[in-house]
Amino acid sequence: MSERSDGSPVEEGARGPVRERFVTGADGVRLSVAEYGEGPGDAARPTVVLLHGYPDSKEVWSRVVPLLADRFHVVLYDVRGHGRSQAPAPLKGGFTLDRLTADFLAVADAVSPDRPVHLVGHDWGSVQGWEFVTVPQTRGRIASFTSVSGPSLDHFGHWIRERVRRPTARHLAQVLSQGAKSWYIYALHTPVLPELAWRGPLGKRWPAMMARAEKLPRGDYPTASLPRDAAHGAWLYRDNVRQRLSHPRPDPRPHVPVQLVTPTGDPFLSVPLYADLERWVPDLTRRTLPVKHWVPRTRPDQLAGWVTEFVSRTDRESGRDGERGSDPAPTGSSKVPSVLGKGRAEAVERFGGQLVLVTGAASGIGRATALAFAEAGARVVAVDRDGEGAARTVELARRAGAPEAWPETVDVSDARAMEELAIRTSADRGVPDVVVNNAGIGLAGSFLDTSPADWKEVLDVNLWGVIHGCRLFGRQMVERGQGGHIVNTASAAAFQPSRALPAYSTSKAAVLMLSECLRAELAPHGIGVSAICPGFVATPITASARHTGVDAAEQQRRRDRSAKLYKLRNYPPEKVARAIVHAVQRDLAVVPVTPEAHGLRLLSRLAPGVARTLARVDPPL
Repeated sequence: MSERSDGSPVEEGARGPVRERFVTGADGVRLSVAEYGEGPGDAARPTVVLLHGYPDSKEVWSRVVPLLADRFHVVLYDVRGHGRSQAPAPLKGGFTLDRLTADFLAVADAVSPDRPVHLVGHDWGSVQGWEFVTVPQTRGRIASFTSVSGPSLDHFGHWIRERVRRPTARHLAQVLSQGAKSWYIYALHTPVLPELAWRGPLGKRWPAMMARAEKLPRGDYPTASLPRDAAHGAWLYRDNVRQRLSHPRPDPRPHVPVQLVTPTGDPFLSVPLYADLERWVPDLTRRTLPVKHWVPRTRPDQLAGWVTEFVSRTDRESGRDGERGSDPAPTGSSKVPSVLGKGRAEAVERFGGQLVLVTGAASGIGRATALAFAEAGARVVAVDRDGEGAARTVELARRAGAPEAWPETVDVSDARAMEELAIRTSADRGVPDVVVNNAGIGLAGSFLDTSPADWKEVLDVNLWGVIHGCRLFGRQMVERGQGGHIVNTASAAAFQPSRALPAYSTSKAAVLMLSECLRAELAPHGIGVSAICPGFVATPITASARHTGVDAAEQQRRRDRSAKLYKLRNYPPEKVARAIVHAVQRDLAVVPVTPEAHGLRLLSRLAPGVARTLARVDPPL
């Protein structure tokens, strides 16, 4: 049974007015429900239900809702005893999982009576979601489940049992580590004291504590009802945790596809807690983010992107959108060879659905990098002044697994064009999560033979192109406040002087120092910066590099010699692309790639005199 809330205000949401109503759940408890986007009468719009955690109310989703409401019918409701929803009486026994399941079914029947809903849960919303998708009474009412920062209590119970019964040093360390992270659960089982703390000093200080710990922007969250919500919500733990962890159900398998979003910096839940999940969840999509616990507040763009992709794919594969079995790759196309190899699974978890922009993407390292991120499921922007080459990279990226890849024809040395690219990308696709400033050109020849025009050309592309990318997209990342990563392609020439490469080596050394400085500045914003330093890599740069101070015939001869030597070296750009992906995953500062790059960096530190002697030798480029 449902009814409109009498006298309640109708707020203007980010995508039109929000419709508010009350739905009667288990034991007659009235639940406050908010709806955005079109209602259940619009068959083209799937319904996505967002379920909050503890000690939150539905306002925890306020940054995610506007990113979903254009495409979905979005529903939020306050869990019983939270926000504008009624608390059960008595509180004890009023928050059991069976009552929460009945509440969810009442809401689902009210907002989407004829079509299953897609469920997204965070924290205790996720704990509830695991229950909902593993009990028989919800079969047919849920289409998919996205779990964020919240385990199944049954899976958690089995995880503990198996590690205690067959203890190894690693398993015991995992249990002890999770036990330390779960300190708050023990505290919430203490009678009376949690309620006194939340209604007293903790409730007053919590917003400031959250803002500092998670670097959260202030706004409509947390709401004024927080002290009361947190006091009521303690019974979520008391009514369920001890009983379910000690007596987990024997076969808690979900009956829908599940997407797991794991924040690797979560102070409450350790990553190994989800290690055995495929045992219970055969249809599982894993995602990871290098953030803390409150993902709906810190990374709403990324979370909304993953939810959109997962919901759309689930509906497509089930036939609910009329496109069952459709293939996003171009008709008649074939898969491109893997760039990531054995590292693919980890990369998909980390980058699936993220927006990655790569400059110099028409060939060589740039193309290989674009294809690596495409294979990881990222949305790829391939940027190059060679428009045809960028378009070809996009064609390959779509075959590799990035159906939303697209090309941009831009000269990175053109400040105005780069500004327009940044504005266009943000407006059309969002702020990039990863930017790879890779575009570069080669220039060889002695200093005395290098003209001011030569210097300007190489610095405009190799240095200013990187500066433009860092400045424009770095500012967007900072303003978004959700972290990110910038990769700048330097070179082994950055730490090895050369008599024949003064301009090129200077530009790459500047890129390396710029990256180190920028890394220090952006670290407080959760933005990593990596400098990639390849050595001799077989790319088209050797065939296009200019040689100053020689005639056309000699220039061509030197190009041919360089290309031949690099081909004999036979170090492919795909290995550099893997190093770039690894650098972002591990947030590495400086990454020498080839053996000679490692050796030259070590030499520059331990024996600079020897490096200066080597500088007198003409290199192949």
